[in-house]
Amino acid sequence: MARAKVTVDKGADGVAVITVDYPPVNAISTEVQNALFRTFTQLHSDQGVKAIVLQGANGKFCGGGDIRGFQKIQEKGSDGEELVVSGFTLMNDVIEGGSKPVVAAIQGFALGGGLELAMACNARITAPDVQLGLVELQLGIIPGLGGTQRLPRLVGLERAIDMLLASKTLDSKEALKVGLVDDVVAHSDLLAAARKWALDIHEGHRPWHRSLQSVDKLGSLQKALDVLENARAKVKKTYTNVSYPSVLLDVIKEGLVNGAVSGVILEGKACQDLIRTPEAKGLMHVFFAQRSSSRVPGITDRGLIPHPIRKAAVVGGALMGSGIATALALSKIPVILKEVDSKQLDAGIQKIHANLKNRASSGKITEEEARRSIALVKGVLDYEDFYNVDIVIEAVTENIPLKQKIFYELEQACPSHCILATNTSSIDLEVIGANIKSQDRLIGAHFFSPAHVMRLLEIVRTNKTSLQTIVDLLGLSKSLKKVPVVVKSSPGFAVNRVFFPYGMGAHLLADLGVDPYRIDAVIKSFGMPMGPFRMGDLGGFQTGILVGKIWLQAYPDRVYASQLMTLMYNDKRLGESSGKGYYNYHGSRKEHPAPELKQYLDRSRKLSGLSPPDKIADITDQEITEMIFFPVINEACRVLEEKVVISSSDLDIASVLGMAFPAYRGGIAFWGDHIGAGYIFSKLLKWTNMYGNFFKPSEALEKCATQKIPLAQLPLQGASRL
Repeated sequence: MARAKVTVDKGADGVAVITVDYPPVNAISTEVQNALFRTFTQLHSDQGVKAIVLQGANGKFCGGGDIRGFQKIQEKGSDGEELVVSGFTLMNDVIEGGSKPVVAAIQGFALGGGLELAMACNARITAPDVQLGLVELQLGIIPGLGGTQRLPRLVGLERAIDMLLASKTLDSKEALKVGLVDDVVAHSDLLAAARKWALDIHEGHRPWHRSLQSVDKLGSLQKALDVLENARAKVKKTYTNVSYPSVLLDVIKEGLVNGAVSGVILEGKACQDLIRTPEAKGLMHVFFAQRSSSRVPGITDRGLIPHPIRKAAVVGGALMGSGIATALALSKIPVILKEVDSKQLDAGIQKIHANLKNRASSGKITEEEARRSIALVKGVLDYEDFYNVDIVIEAVTENIPLKQKIFYELEQACPSHCILATNTSSIDLEVIGANIKSQDRLIGAHFFSPAHVMRLLEIVRTNKTSLQTIVDLLGLSKSLKKVPVVVKSSPGFAVNRVFFPYGMGAHLLADLGVDPYRIDAVIKSFGMPMGPFRMGDLGGFQTGILVGKIWLQAYPDRVYASQLMTLMYNDKRLGESSGKGYYNYHGSRKEHPAPELKQYLDRSRKLSGLSPPDKIADITDQEITEMIFFPVINEACRVLEEKVVISSSDLDIASVLGMAFPAYRGGIAFWGDHIGAGYIFSKLLKWTNMYGNFFKPSEALEKCATQKIPLAQLPLQGASRL
């Protein structure tokens, strides 16, 4: 771990330049904070210093608070108060209220505590393309160094609340427009401009701003309180299970009513309290899990360099294929899209155009970027242009003979260095590649729908996949701005395998007599974006039945095979795409309860062979949640014990990014440890006796329960991974 350094360069002009050097992002650790306090105090008392400039080393200002330090506070529970108190003194008394003007010279980014540090300065000068924002809510906390008070006073209350709740960042141009920074200059001129600005303040040529004292952008108190109440109403709808957004608004209100200093004091105490909450622990765990997933022991530590992907091909232009092609084009990689006939090819190209148009209309890319991306896509009906592609990704339907045929053809058509990837979500790669010789180039590139939006990429390896191929795909994931998780090939891989009991548990409850719409409502209130039945409609019944057969074949000892979906499918209720499934859609994507669902439920319940308990109507929401998610945790234990993934943190980030498991719960394994293996085991054992082997606890879970070992320590024996 690099040591933090805070250095000073005193110029002949009377300006002292303080530089924070703490790789990789110049985070505000306790060590940095203390060093800044000492340095500023000394410079304020130095008669030879007229003004001060603050900058970060290595082209970065400051990436925020030291999250590792936050985790230590969570573990120890002792350093938080000292950190907050010293931060209050540094920001308010020593920087903003000091005897010498301070100007921040900002390059790269000023995020979280970094922006709080900059806002405490008396002026802010940035280079172009700098990113500025208070992003603490992503970690389940609020700013703790005055950010909730200074940001509204600099940019206005309404804009500040929007930035804070959305963890929104502004570039230099936007920040200048709204008053967050005072000037934007070229990189080469930044330090000189900041020095001059600081001297101008000292000499009275520019105003000496102290942001905590500014009130002109807040408006009347009543209007400000109305803005807060409107924001609170939105927060109640959007954040149902977490407290930190409401705490944020409470702290802002304190500053409006009782003054900025009072707001800063309450902010510090609230931040200290929030750091220790389960939500903050979960979100910080996800933060680090996301950043560690691309470091794979035994693979990325071998010195291999990813080969560049100069040209790609995608086979299959339906929803997944067109999404993958879109993602490649957005990353400026020329891509060939192959289909079997002109009609399907035209449909695939149109999907790509629509994807890019939607991103442009939403402001995520410019119209010119959309046009350039479209120009990178070429549609074909044969393999003639595949002779020089660096990777080909097969994205056809989950049909084993079809996939085997395609890979046999690809091996003949593609160059010998070409990566042969499949987007299969469930099928073992060794089955797909059974007819090819190039086993070292075979790999899974499992995107999640929509592929150009969802950030997770499961990289699936077999025992024969070369390390270079894995490294190349890790390199591609970085180009595509995806979060990679390397997994071992097995039916369902990691995400889909762990979550295959999710829908089955919901169907078992429905066959026992629980209303599917209630189940969906309970699971949505737990934090999932939609319930399992609404998700089944979205995925489509054809896919659901096909994948269900794969689970039945792969894991026959623990599958619950409800007949509900099959009964509806036979009557051409195919899900959202057909306008009717578990819900009715009436020509839109908005779901409506389907009165006719009852007849299918009655028939499915008779066919189930289950004996519904007499008091099934009395089942609690907690029991519904547990009967759906505990089998998922159970399967996660098997996946960890079998070393399908490298670590439980990989499974956590995969569940969050792949299945939208609520991030504030830390991921499926992290949440399982929060609940406790002993409790989960006892409930599963009870339900096994009542309803059968679908709930049967795995040996791995039983060991965790009986030996009081966290799921995060699985596998229990053997050091070898993947």
